[in-house]
Amino acid sequence: MAPQGDIPLAANVLGTIGTVLWSIQLIPQAWSNWRKKSTDGFPAIMMFLWAISGVPFGIYAVVQNFNIPIQVQPQIFTFFCLVNWGQTLLYGHKWPLWKALIATISTAAIFAGAEAALILTLRPVYHAGNETPILVIGIVAAILLAAGLLPPYGEAWKRRGRIIGINFVFLSMDSLGALFSLFSLVAQHTFDVLGGVMYIICIVLEIGIFSSHLIWLCRTRHTRKAAKCDGKTFDDVMFEHQQQGLPFVFAERKSLWPWNKDKHDEEMGGHDVDEISVPHSTPPKAQDERDEDEKDRSGQDSDLM
Repeated sequence: MAPQGDIPLAANVLGTIGTVLWSIQLIPQAWSNWRKKSTDGFPAIMMFLWAISGVPFGIYAVVQNFNIPIQVQPQIFTFFCLVNWGQTLLYGHKWPLWKALIATISTAAIFAGAEAALILTLRPVYHAGNETPILVIGIVAAILLAAGLLPPYGEAWKRRGRIIGINFVFLSMDSLGALFSLFSLVAQHTFDVLGGVMYIICIVLEIGIFSSHLIWLCRTRHTRKAAKCDGKTFDDVMFEHQQQGLPFVFAERKSLWPWNKDKHDEEMGGHDVDEISVPHSTPPKAQDERDEDEKDRSGQDSDLM
């Protein structure tokens, strides 16, 4: 496909809205990580794959001469992905601050250098009429973007559909940013198929993440209601069952992947929710250091109700 020529005003406006959303979408997630000092449930590999995808995405947008907001978008996207990835190193993997900073800054420098070098290399090739290299770059970007949204599904399976650690404000803004960016491509004189596919993949997979948590909320509504009447949280109930060795249909699976599921996981999930009674006596709570994190999770669950 030939490079884009004159860009319509509507495409620029829609692209600008998408860029603004994608410029700030990861700020709520970064703030949530910092406030809780935890990235439990927020996969580091998700942010790293997204950061990598920003490199070919940026090359593809610049060489194709998309509207300026769409060209800027991958650069900002990659920056905030690396910020959140650095937080997973700091809070999740317990790296020292200096080590996490060095890893994040070094990775950003490598990505920026690789993108600049490939743009300078591929632009004349593309303008000469050879579209194959840039087509490959676009396909790689789409694959990496989609791959980055798969780890949350593994976390959801582990927690029987529940999503923790991922800020839903971030997820909503990300979906809207992809939607407006898609509209921006539609408003151009020539629709770019690969660019559109990247945004559609993002929207569809994120709808799946939302749906997973909403289904979990529906399935656990009786358990959560009974727990609330006793002045507890869902995590309190789950922890009590664990401490007493009682089966609990919503207990977390031990293995992240279904094919590694052991017999104990089957037993923990083999009972119907209506068969499980929530104790009305109040046994000892979880450790004090768990309380704040449990409240954060409960607050996140209630935000979607």
